[in-house]
Amino acid sequence: MHHFLDLLQKIDWIAFIAALALAAIGLIALYGIGISQEPLNLFPFYKQFSATLLGIALVLGMCFIDYRHLRSFSFLLYLAGAFLLILVLIFGHSVNQTQGWFRFGGLSFQPVELAKVTLTVYLASFFVRRSHGRLNWKTFGLSACATFAYVILVLLQPDFGSAMVLLGIWVILCVFARLPKYAWMILPLVIIVLGTLVWTVGLKPYQHDRLLTFLHPASDPRGASYNAVQARIAIGSGGWLGKGIGEGSQARLRFLPEAATDFIFAAIGEELGFVGVSVILGLFLLLLYRFLILARKSQDDFAVLLLIGLGSIFFIHVIVNAGMNLGLMPITGIPMPFVSAAASSLTIAFVCLGIAQSIAVRSQGKNVDSYQDSYQDIDKSHILS
Repeated sequence: MHHFLDLLQKIDWIAFIAALALAAIGLIALYGIGISQEPLNLFPFYKQFSATLLGIALVLGMCFIDYRHLRSFSFLLYLAGAFLLILVLIFGHSVNQTQGWFRFGGLSFQPVELAKVTLTVYLASFFVRRSHGRLNWKTFGLSACATFAYVILVLLQPDFGSAMVLLGIWVILCVFARLPKYAWMILPLVIIVLGTLVWTVGLKPYQHDRLLTFLHPASDPRGASYNAVQARIAIGSGGWLGKGIGEGSQARLRFLPEAATDFIFAAIGEELGFVGVSVILGLFLLLLYRFLILARKSQDDFAVLLLIGLGSIFFIHVIVNAGMNLGLMPITGIPMPFVSAAASSLTIAFVCLGIAQSIAVRSQGKNVDSYQDSYQDIDKSHILS
């Protein structure tokens, strides 16, 4: 009992409360969408509420687990993630032309959400183990191969948005782990070549349409660009304070598609207004800030890169989801962490928070684990500068 109370004192309560507030806003929005439907549909709300309770239990449970075990099993976790991505291509269930879900009765699980975490854990461990102040070309190349293996499997579903998230995690971790010299000149060429290959052989026709209508939104307002147009209408009609919970006409009259999942940011903008979406973005900024604070306090390089990687998952998701709702980015089906009605995404978001809390309760006091002292002394200031 004393050990449990000691752990509770060391938890980063600011990050925990910020995540709970985001989940609560998502639940409020889902409830409003559910009661506005004809007939009444509160199943997504109850499903999200159950996933939230599970997530809270996972966070508290992971406080008792030493995060450094993840480093020991990082390669096995990477293989497990790859195995699930292969398995879903064979036995997976298709939703919106993407074969990326395992279906168990009325429940579903999207393995790519877990793969984002397993890739982050593997890359953080790989960089710490093989770098000495700066990534060498061999480490850079091998990490690229490991990342592209995941990316290719995800593109085969096809899930362009999640593939880009995986690629973004790798790029951000490479930047903070210090890229090799001249890599900045090579990366743009790699991105151009990869983008060309993805465009020509990796995207389906409907994905081509999404990208083209993003560049020319007025070209097909009732077809491929319909979702983006309705999302902007919903956000714009909310004004400063919104129309009230359950009073959003775009969601209630079903003009706004996928209002509970991909476009919940727009639904919240309509019902809670500019103030509501500002609170959401502010809470995410607070959560990311706490991840950076934990990274600064940690004496373990693996923990530092792991926090940067987990934070990048949230950062990329928020930028892409908010961007596509505002018409600033193409529609890719990326959920808003903690907020969108996506049980897999919500559960994994709490897992990321749980790992961060495991680091938090072990980073106070003396140095818990010292790897590569020269790397810590020289490069930690660079990683978080």
